[in-house]
Amino acid sequence: MSTSQQPDPKDRPARLTVGVVGAGRVGPALAASLQLAGHRPVAVSAVSDASRRRAATLLPDVPVVPPAEVLERSDLVLLTVPDDTLPGLVTGLAETGAVRPGQLLVHTSGRYGAKVLDPALRAGALPLALHPAMTFTGTPVDVQRLAGCSFGVTAPDELRLAAEALVIEMGGEPEWIAERNRPLYHAALALGANHLVTLVAQSMELLRTAGVEAPDRMLGPLLGAALDNALRSGDAALTGPVARGDAGTVAAHVAELRAHAPQTVAGYLAMARATADRALAHGLLKPELAEDLLGVLADGAAPPENGEDQ
Repeated sequence: MSTSQQPDPKDRPARLTVGVVGAGRVGPALAASLQLAGHRPVAVSAVSDASRRRAATLLPDVPVVPPAEVLERSDLVLLTVPDDTLPGLVTGLAETGAVRPGQLLVHTSGRYGAKVLDPALRAGALPLALHPAMTFTGTPVDVQRLAGCSFGVTAPDELRLAAEALVIEMGGEPEWIAERNRPLYHAALALGANHLVTLVAQSMELLRTAGVEAPDRMLGPLLGAALDNALRSGDAALTGPVARGDAGTVAAHVAELRAHAPQTVAGYLAMARATADRALAHGLLKPELAEDLLGVLADGAAPPENGEDQ
């Protein structure tokens, strides 16, 4: 059995020079992850003070330069900008001649597939859409979280192996998403992750109002178990007053929310209706109880009479 040590990734010959256009929370983390795999970050573009700090933290000694210069220096370019900015950025880079033939151009938008890179494709670039299904903090912990993270991947067939290799080198798992399904894929992730943050934040605020000193400690085990049960069992994991058909309890909830946190009523009612529909469809909510429950939810949506609180 050999006892020789594996070479440090920093000592291996770099296979690709890597540039980042847009030093938000995602780009520097992906570039740092590629660096661990033996690639060499060489340039990053950053405008705000916050993005410059992120670049300095995750990509120390990598120069901050304009976007066109990032492309000039890089074999692989990560376009990590907001979704609405991406089409215009790609068009502008292609029209100004910044894109080089054979250059790997990767965007990380969940909404778009590879077609948004068509202007660069016509200039000879190799287009890849690699979207990490992960939330980012803009700190070094993001690099660790990429281990085992799924990436929504869309690319031409001839670049399939290259796309998979890059994802695997970043520690991720490639999941192929058809071009036409990218918006639906992204909506699903936003529904599950982004809305979860809103729900948890609202729940913590209400618990504080109810006198709970450590709402995070109270919610942690409960939400952890709920998430685990949901991932394992889907709708069979539904519990609580809506799934049981406890119309009186739900009515009391709505009344308390109207009194203490009226901004949460609409969200509560919308989620309660969705929960009732799913519980009813899967046989968890008894039909004879559903009518009263749905009546409460309908009444709860109506504004109080004469503008008074109920």
